[in-house]
Amino acid sequence: MKKLYFTRHGQTFWNVENKICGATDIGLTELGHRQAIACGQAILDAHLPIDLILYSPLIRAKDTAMHISEITGIKAMEERRLKEQNFGKFESTPRDGHDFYLAKRTFCYDFDGGESMMQMAHRIYGLLDELKESDKTYLLVAHNGIARIVASYFHNMTNDEFASAGIKNCEVVTYTFKDV
Repeated sequence: MKKLYFTRHGQTFWNVENKICGATDIGLTELGHRQAIACGQAILDAHLPIDLILYSPLIRAKDTAMHISEITGIKAMEERRLKEQNFGKFESTPRDGHDFYLAKRTFCYDFDGGESMMQMAHRIYGLLDELKESDKTYLLVAHNGIARIVASYFHNMTNDEFASAGIKNCEVVTYTFKDV
């Protein structure tokens, strides 16, 4: 069974402030750097059979991927399609805001100038379809919004499950492609 590994970047300054980062390029905190280093060590210790790390072009994911790459020796490469969703008018607003939670359940809504869930799913599903056909095993280093889309590619979810889905900073999730 062909596997795919996914991790979210380390803690950012806006994570600490409970703000939506979205497509805004926010850096890692000192803890975020330590989380990324620990993630790399955990991947190395687990002997995960990863051939290539693909990471979002945003600095928080890139720095996380570079820490993992340095520790594991696995080559890392930028993948523009892994960039976090642009949450439009919600960028820098509270992550737990009620209006944002409701907006995430409206898949055709672009957050007034951002990117809709359907648009993001289109680019992420296309990438996942390509990776499924590859002979390599990948680690994707990206964002919580991307994590929701990746989870929905592999698992059926209700709208509420999708809107509340996510992973912790530097948590590694394993997925298995079907019909490979």
